[in-house]
Amino acid sequence: MKIERLTKDLSLKRSVDSGTEDQRKAVQDIINDVRKNGDAAVSQYTEKFDGVQVKELLVSEAELEAAVATLPDQQLAIIQEAADNIRMFHEKQTRNSWMTTDETGTMLGQKITPLDAVGVYVPGGTAAYPSSVLMNIMPAKVAGVKRIVMVSPPGKDGSLSAPVLAAAKIAGVTEIYKVGGAQAIAALAYGTETIAKVDKIVGPGNIYVALAKREVFGDVAIDMIAGPSEIAVLADETAIAAEVAADLLSQAEHDARACSVLITTSPELAEEVASEVEKQLALLPRRDIAAASIADYGRIVVCDSLAEAIDAVNELAPEHLEIITRDAMEVMAQIRHAGAIFIGRFSSEPVGDYFAGPNHVLPTNGTARFSSPLNVDDFQKKSSIIMYSETAFRQNAEKIAAFARMEGLEAHARAIEARKK
Repeated sequence: MKIERLTKDLSLKRSVDSGTEDQRKAVQDIINDVRKNGDAAVSQYTEKFDGVQVKELLVSEAELEAAVATLPDQQLAIIQEAADNIRMFHEKQTRNSWMTTDETGTMLGQKITPLDAVGVYVPGGTAAYPSSVLMNIMPAKVAGVKRIVMVSPPGKDGSLSAPVLAAAKIAGVTEIYKVGGAQAIAALAYGTETIAKVDKIVGPGNIYVALAKREVFGDVAIDMIAGPSEIAVLADETAIAAEVAADLLSQAEHDARACSVLITTSPELAEEVASEVEKQLALLPRRDIAAASIADYGRIVVCDSLAEAIDAVNELAPEHLEIITRDAMEVMAQIRHAGAIFIGRFSSEPVGDYFAGPNHVLPTNGTARFSSPLNVDDFQKKSSIIMYSETAFRQNAEKIAAFARMEGLEAHARAIEARKK
């Protein structure tokens, strides 16, 4: 890994992949085709891109039970415990509707209502992600969403992975369909003969999935446009180089475009971590992916002071941030921009990916400056409630009418004055 000194001219930002014009055009064509031709288009693109003919898009209850039955009891128990941890964390995020009444009898309030239907995209391809299933479905269940639809690209045998299906069953999914890519997003957004449309689509995917979510936004809600995974480790000389290197590689193996950055006040740690990354990289099963990620997006940045390092982290606004320093809690208090913050050497990023409970669907590409992790609020909407009393109306009618006329909206003013008579 390249070691650099932090200077005012060194930018830690990476370019955002917004897709090529050809990719955007391909996604638009797929969406239009699915809107027009429904299931036939979905099946056609599934055969074209996934190399498999799927006779039934819906995963039957028998398929689901058979897949779950193939998993060892230990794996099922781990998935169940992770689901319980995720549920308990998200239950603490729940909000209640509320009302307040003043001395005139006016009642104001807010009504919390879960979304009717949510679509969850779960990536397939080179790896299966039961953790992604849990992280997207559990907060929707806690929020009270009644219909939760999962889509995922099928394997070459036309099935979905057993761990993914087991996680879906444990999480409480309503329907599962064997379809992925832009065609899956289009089906969720607009509906087909088999797949009824939803109100919101969540979950990560490749560039075509991301572009499709961008295209359908407005007709449905989406969670975010997720970029490649990122980790920043903020460390001083107390950190252990082998552990830091392992954590950097834990993100690098996700994707050749994943970003792994060490920001440190210790030149010695920088050198040791660079050496450790090379040693550990050689032993990884996904070393080709991880090596490409480290070569293109791996960085070690040495800062003159902890304050300078903290400023660098806030500028980067990473998806995942590990703090391995003295007085780590005090350092954490100075972090303003990060998707998830892991404190201390035993809070390795995979703890959050799988088991601790907080959501691992996090803002990427610096959007942690203004975005939050996926949470219960993402699956609910809020309605304002206004029941104005006659006393309050008569006290304020002239002011309301005057405000309307200040904006040039005479009919608004007359709607108020009609009640004064």
